[in-house]
Amino acid sequence: MIDLTFINTIEPEKGKILISDPFLDEDYFRRSIIYLCEHNNEGSFGFVLNNFISVNLHELDETFPEIETLISLGGPMEINSLYFIHTFGEQIQNSVMITEGVFLGGDFQELTAIIKADKTQINKVRFFIGYAGWKAEQLDTEISTNSWIVSDLNSKENLFKAKNRQTWKRYMYDLGGKFKIMSKFPIDPNKN
Repeated sequence: MIDLTFINTIEPEKGKILISDPFLDEDYFRRSIIYLCEHNNEGSFGFVLNNFISVNLHELDETFPEIETLISLGGPMEINSLYFIHTFGEQIQNSVMITEGVFLGGDFQELTAIIKADKTQINKVRFFIGYAGWKAEQLDTEISTNSWIVSDLNSKENLFKAKNRQTWKRYMYDLGGKFKIMSKFPIDPNKN
C-alpha cells in the first residue's frame, strides 16, 4: 500500500501555484491549477489557469481586435468581470506587479492598443472571467488539510503557455514521488 499523505513544504505567497489535491471533490476546483496573485492576513486570491471557455474576446469588448485566444474561468468570484495578467509592466498604466515580470490589470485601452499594433503580443497576456478568492486564513486552513499542494511556478513562460486541461497532470507529475503516481489517478476511481 502506498502512503499518499503529504505535507506542504512551500509557503503560499504571490506567484506560487496551487495544485488541487486529486481527491478534491468540488466541481469548480477539481483538478485545477491556480496562480496565486495575493496572499496576506486579509485573504488570498488567484486565477484558475486550466479551465477555459470558447469566447472571442472581441465578443466581450468590441474595442478589442478579433484575435483567437483562450479565456479562462478564473474562479467563482465576480464572474461578470474580466481580469488579465501580463508581462508588459509599466507599458500599461495602473498595472500591479505580482512577481518579477508578471503584472495584474491596468489600463485596458492601453492593452488593446498594444495588441492592435502587434497581434503577436497576445501571447504575453492571460484573460480570466472571475477569480478564486479566500477570506483571511481560509486558504491556510485548506492547505493544512491538503486540499491544495503549493508549488513554485516552473517559469513565467509556463504561466502564459499553460493553456490546456492537461496542465494539472503535468504539474503533479513534475512534483515527482507520490505526486507522480497521483497524477495518473482517474477523476472518479469508481470508473477505473
